Amino acid sequence: MAKENKGPNIFVRAGRATAKFFRDFIAEVKKVVWPSKKQVINNTAIVLAMCLICGVVLVAADSVFALLDRLLFKM
Repeated sequence: MAKENKGPNIFVRAGRATAKFFRDFIAEVKKVVWPSKKQVINNTAIVLAMCLICGVVLVAADSVFALLDRLLFKM
């Protein structure tokens, strides 16, 4: 029986796939557009403000529910 030509072995295929991955990765990284310093500061301020607002809302809701709990189960 003649051995069939199955192509490159697994190590060659893995090496080619790895090389292709890194070529594609580098090509995509070159497309990245980084934000300006002003955009970073603006986005950071928005995130901090939203965290503060959410924190205040949660503390207020917790206080209201604690008060209701005390009033209802005090009976």
